[in-house]
Amino acid sequence: MPKIAITGKGGVGKTTLAALLAHIYAQAGHSVIAIDADPAASLAYALGMPEELADRVSPIAEMEDLIYERTGAKPGTTGGFFKLNPRVDDIPDRFSVLHRGIRLLQLGTISTGGSGCICPESAMLKTLVTHVILYRDEVMILDMEAGVEHLGRATAGAVDAFLIVVEPGRRSLGTAQTIRHLAADIGVTRCYVVGNKVRNQADRDYIRSHLPDLPVIGFLSANPRAIEADMRGEAIFDAVPELVEEARHIVAAFDKAMAA
Repeated sequence: MPKIAITGKGGVGKTTLAALLAHIYAQAGHSVIAIDADPAASLAYALGMPEELADRVSPIAEMEDLIYERTGAKPGTTGGFFKLNPRVDDIPDRFSVLHRGIRLLQLGTISTGGSGCICPESAMLKTLVTHVILYRDEVMILDMEAGVEHLGRATAGAVDAFLIVVEPGRRSLGTAQTIRHLAADIGVTRCYVVGNKVRNQADRDYIRSHLPDLPVIGFLSANPRAIEADMRGEAIFDAVPELVEEARHIVAAFDKAMAA
């Protein structure tokens, strides 16, 4: 089962791609776990979850009693002694919600320290994601924030591949190059690009020409109905069939690349 981390500059459409891929794999009959690791935490709505169901998703990083129970340290503290490999095997099923064959888990944000934070929350989240990657037999879609350091070398390095989402623009493409270098530093050897919000062939050519060292496996077209779906809280998978078809081509290209 593929374990995919989706990253890119803020606002490029990582969550849109994550939701599309989750629905496509689930529709194909796979067990899917979607992990929202973005501080914006909007994956539930992109998946089209009813509001009452989305409200039941609690960020793991904010579960102080659970973190204290499993690590032996109070959240918000640094230093001291606590378990670096706390028990997490029950967390994905206990603290996720299931919708249309997709299990959604939300990590939450660590508010203390920097990207290298050695704290109970960090230990819990890193161990949790590593457990999902290594020990659960299901497709994992990880909707990340822009960097990779916050998950740590062992965690991010265990995924099968990074999908870097870009849009036509210098800043987005520059971020993609930075992510590629960071990925290489932590041992991620497979990085693929998905162009989003493309308007025409010129945009496609622009992305390819500015990322000659990164394989581009597909594109999602700019579509105003995607914005309207977001405003209505409707699943992008249901609202914009053209994007679903493009995402199916991305999945096929990704599966082919992974099998090579």
